[in-house]
Amino acid sequence: MKSRIIPDIVQDQTICALPETSTVDEAARQMADCNVAAVVVIDDHDSLVGIVTERDITRRLVGQGRNPKTTRLGEIMTHDPDTLAPNDTAKDALERMCTRGFRHLPVMEDGEVVGMVSIRDLYAKVLKAIEDDLHETEAYVFGDRYGMESKTPAP
Repeated sequence: MKSRIIPDIVQDQTICALPETSTVDEAARQMADCNVAAVVVIDDHDSLVGIVTERDITRRLVGQGRNPKTTRLGEIMTHDPDTLAPNDTAKDALERMCTRGFRHLPVMEDGEVVGMVSIRDLYAKVLKAIEDDLHETEAYVFGDRYGMESKTPAP
């Protein structure tokens, strides 16, 4: 699979980003509004300092009985998250996610977050590649290509 993160996987995304002083309640509302499962956490200079996912909210907030209206993102975020570059491949992303147990990775270019890739995005790309390979194989095996003779009866 030679697909690049940008433009093959991530295209025209709006990045959901909040400062680490924002509350978890604010992050959850933004995730719902943007229909995403993760937000990047930025500092005063708009630099990436962390990531908060739905899983973080479940385990580090709800699971510990903390209050989402008073708990700050900086308290539950994953600090200094792994990132991808736009030219990284889907395979690179999948390997890192599987090895490290991540479901979301920010995509960085020139020190700026330019996208977010999820395991769901990669699954869709892998499934499409498998389906395409299957169709190619069927076409080869069943003679729809590669010099098979016409099935039109001879006169």
